[in-house]
Amino acid sequence: MEHDGRQQFSIKGERMMSQGFIAQYAAEAALHTEGVKRLNTGVVSSLKEAIGLAAEGSGVRVSFRGGESDDVIITVYLDVLYGHVMPEVAWSVQERVKRDVERFTGLNVDAVNVHVMRVIDESSETDERGSDAARREEYS
Repeated sequence: MEHDGRQQFSIKGERMMSQGFIAQYAAEAALHTEGVKRLNTGVVSSLKEAIGLAAEGSGVRVSFRGGESDDVIITVYLDVLYGHVMPEVAWSVQERVKRDVERFTGLNVDAVNVHVMRVIDESSETDERGSDAARREEYS
């Protein structure tokens, strides 16, 4: 849309486009937090992935405050490793997600909600992506 020779973009369109980027930053930050096994995508997302419709940042939901505010609310759904203290893992995820999203996007993160969906015993599962320590080293 052009007005007086300048191109204008709708606020809604910009926000919709940026939600995927914000979700990716939040997902990466959460995955590289000690005690996090993986993001929990839920049944619906798992079915979509099975038919080839993978969404970016699955396991993360991003929403904006109303109006023209740049405040964002992020909700992360996690599977946590057995043996880690859940409140400490959740607190670490909140801090890291808030820090990384604010640093890389310039937006104000109003809240980071963490939902622990499952506790995973790592000794009974194999992870094709490698150990948590190796993933954290790659990210740092």
